[in-house]
Formats: sequence, C-alpha cells, structure tokens
Amino acid sequence: MLRAIIVDDEQPAREELVELLSEVDDLTVIGECSNALEAIQTIHRLQPDVVFLDIQMPKINGLEMAAMLDPANMPHIVFVTAYDEYAIKAFEQHAFDYLLKPVDLQRLCKTISRLKTAKTVNNNLHLITDTTLKHIPCYGHNRIFLLRLEEVEYLSSELSGVHVVGMTQSGYTQLTLKILEEKTSFTRCHRQYLINLDQVGEIQLLENGSAEVITRSGKHIPVSRRYLKPLKEQLGLS
Repeated sequence: MLRAIIVDDEQPAREELVELLSEVDDLTVIGECSNALEAIQTIHRLQPDVVFLDIQMPKINGLEMAAMLDPANMPHIVFVTAYDEYAIKAFEQHAFDYLLKPVDLQRLCKTISRLKTAKTVNNNLHLITDTTLKHIPCYGHNRIFLLRLEEVEYLSSELSGVHVVGMTQSGYTQLTLKILEEKTSFTRCHRQYLINLDQVGEIQLLENGSAEVITRSGKHIPVSRRYLKPLKEQLGLS
C-alpha cells in the first residue's frame, strides 16, 4: 500500500486530488498540507512513499521545497501544477512524474502504476546542487515561520533538532546541517555548528588549539581545530 501526502495551497485542488486518488487501488492519502512549511514537518513525521506537490505556492514554491528535503530519506515527488512551463525544470530535478491540472484519472493511474513497480523510494530526486536556499523554514512556540539567511547568526545541531539562531528571533528547523551547508553560504566551524560569516565579529584563540567565534552581537560559538584554518582563510585572516 502506497502512502501519499498532498501539498497544495488551494483546498479545492487538494479535495479534487483526494477524490481521484480514492479511486486508485493500493494507495492511501495519509496527509494534506497547504504550504511548504507544514509539508516539510509532515514529511519528516509520516515518512510517505510519495508526495503530490504543487509547484506555485506562496513563500516557498514546490521546486524550492523539494530542494530542502534530505536526499537520504526522499519520497517520490510527483509535481502537480497548472503551468506546463515548469515541466522541464521539474524533470531536471529528477521528479518521478509531472501532472498537469486538471489531473486526468487515466494519466494519474499510469503514474500510480509506475510508483508501485519502483524499486526504491528515494531514487527519484537526487541532490540538487544548483539550488541555493533563500529562507530557512523554522518552528517554535506553536508557530512556523521563515528566516531569511541574512537574519541568521549561526546554526547548531541539538538533540531536539537543528537550532537556528537569528538576530531577532530563533527556532528549530527540520533541515539537516548537511543540507544547510550545501544549500547556503553558511560555513562549518565545528561538527555541530555552521556560522554566517557576515555575522563574525572576531575569532578568539584558546590554549588547547581550538578557538571561538564571537559574533557581532556577542554570542560565542566553538571552532574545532579541524575547521580553524579554513575558517580563517575564508575570513581573510590567514
């Protein structure tokens, strides 16, 4: 039984697709999301086999959202949109399939048939190396929000998730440090930390060979010996 999530900012479109998928055997819809922020959390929580993903959505569009997902735990992505000009871009990102609205039932059944015979769940969407994130989706205090990259001072990996520390607000994100390192300009200074070089005030050398970054706002971030030299080089301090 395939487990599916539908992501579309328009409720009528979600309802229409749910109705169509109800006529398909061996597939169940386990979740519906109206935006990318909600969808990222739901995908991490429910681990679906396939995500039917609208492309044109506010804040974070479907292509940007797909780039935020961890390639190691990637569901099949089937883009669903009314705009066929996105087709080439979608397939460049190795989408499993691309459906135009209004979705035709016979065409949908072909997609489901192919999904059932796919050997693995995460073989369809490879790491998108040319996609740079503009925002980080965050959650905290019963809300979800976006932080622009320039607002972020540093990120740290904690038991509860990746902590995104901003200049005026902070939160947690479902994105991994690896994804954030690859898709942003943030620099690794420690196995558990990434920093925004624009927010570095100074580097303080310690007696044990390691160091600390002190941000412009006075926050102290550890720098391990492994990352100290490349960090100094990036800051022009070598």
